[in-house]
Amino acid sequence: MTSKYKEKIIKEIDDIPEEMIPKIYKLVHLLTKEFIDKKKHTGKRGSLKGIWKGSNIDDKLYNDAKESLFPYESI
Repeated sequence: MTSKYKEKIIKEIDDIPEEMIPKIYKLVHLLTKEFIDKKKHTGKRGSLKGIWKGSNIDDKLYNDAKESLFPYESI
């Protein structure tokens, strides 16, 4: 089932000259990506230790790396 707004968007796209379609596609793609990415982000960042699985990393090296990446957070 197609929504009312989706039908309106499709109608508008049908009226666009063919040579403008690539630019319109890029615009729609960027907008869609921006809205979808915003929904995916929870605002919570995972631990950095997960990216070093299997490595022997001492706490000092871990804390130095974390501080260099996120200086606004206190360790």
